[in-house]
Amino acid sequence: MTSAAPRKSAKPKAIETPEAGRKGVVLAKSSAAKIDQVDTTYLQTLMGYNARRAALSIIELFLERLAPYGLKPVDFSVMSTIQHNPGVTSRQLCATLNLLPPNLVGLIQSLESRGLIERKPHPHDGRAVGLHATSKGQALMVQAEQAATELETEKTAKLTPGQRKTLLELLQKIYL
Repeated sequence: MTSAAPRKSAKPKAIETPEAGRKGVVLAKSSAAKIDQVDTTYLQTLMGYNARRAALSIIELFLERLAPYGLKPVDFSVMSTIQHNPGVTSRQLCATLNLLPPNLVGLIQSLESRGLIERKPHPHDGRAVGLHATSKGQALMVQAEQAATELETEKTAKLTPGQRKTLLELLQKIYL
């Protein structure tokens, strides 16, 4: 009986290179197959993946376009909700926008220190305080909401108005 030849390891060989960084080891170039096109077919079947990719493409432009107004996405959402619901309470904001109360406290203080909102006694609940956009906050939000509308129109230009409406309705069915 002859002895079997020793099996070669299927593990790729490691080589030392200066480009390898701190570890000093990279896979040998000959061991990795070159990929000309990355297959994301499975990922494209996932709702979360597609929603996140779409959101990232819009948020990137949103950050750029709303920077002149000093508004990040959460600031914009809070200000818009206050603008369209004068007297809304912090508790209502947290519930509506899915925010944690400790996170909202600093945000409200920041918006108030910028002169964009003010607190007023709630008309029906003596313990609650209603939030109101100041005239400065209202003027800012008219411009900021116009910028947001324009960028969304731009980013959804490949959709018909009907498709855009349907997409909004379908996305809202997931989280409302």
